[in-house]
Amino acid sequence: MNTPPPLFPEQSKTDDGHLRALVICHYVNAGLGFLWLGFIGMHYAFMRMFFSNPEMWENAQGGSAPPEGFFDMFKWFYVIGAVLVVVSMVLNLLSAGCIKARRNRVFSLVVSGLNCLNMPIGTLLGVFTIVVLSRRSVMEVYNLRQN
Repeated sequence: MNTPPPLFPEQSKTDDGHLRALVICHYVNAGLGFLWLGFIGMHYAFMRMFFSNPEMWENAQGGSAPPEGFFDMFKWFYVIGAVLVVVSMVLNLLSAGCIKARRNRVFSLVVSGLNCLNMPIGTLLGVFTIVVLSRRSVMEVYNLRQN
């Protein structure tokens, strides 16, 4: 299959390197999600131990332990946080695959916008992704792959 020469030949090596770096960074960002899941699990275990042990509250200045349902409310925060981390991991893995295959540029742009919410590493990755995928030379590479 003959592909036409790139419209920006001087830029193609730079773009290729930047796109490979984006793929690696998306994989690393997804891997960092495993660390966040571990942190959420450890935090949950610590807080559960703290709130479920009545002996810890005997010498408290307030006089008594918090109500029994108090920690039940926090369980939902842990569940929602873990689900958001897993969704972010999956989206980053999918985006890395799309960038590697030079397909679904808009999907990768949407994921990079969501990554911008994860300060500071996700913001750096999101901005870098938006800058690279918004270049005209990169758009042409994606357009050639779709045709």
